[in-house]
Amino acid sequence: MVAGEGVETVLSVQRVLPAVPHVAALSGAHLAALVLPRGLRHLYIARDADPAGESGAATLRRRAEAAGILVSQLDPREDDFNTDLCHIGPRDLALHLAPQLDPNDAVAHLQFEDALAA
Repeated sequence: MVAGEGVETVLSVQRVLPAVPHVAALSGAHLAALVLPRGLRHLYIARDADPAGESGAATLRRRAEAAGILVSQLDPREDDFNTDLCHIGPRDLALHLAPQLDPNDAVAHLQFEDALAA
């Protein structure tokens, strides 16, 4: 699952990872307090590069790891993934995310074909 602070961030990541469940928390505080689904094994946190996003992501990471969930952080190139998508496009966003994903998830879920068509 991918969790992010804002709708634009989450929709931008979903553009290149459409088969993975996504949730937008709507604020850094809500990201920190996100209720994690039972049975979740791997959580990707698509954080915004600002103090609220970093704080919310850090708190969520601690909570998820305490529950035994593997956590990976997705970092944008700029301030957030929506800015990245607008500036570099879906293909380069996919290339930026690829090394941040578990290799199996990158192969199974990252959409380069759709990104190239846009």
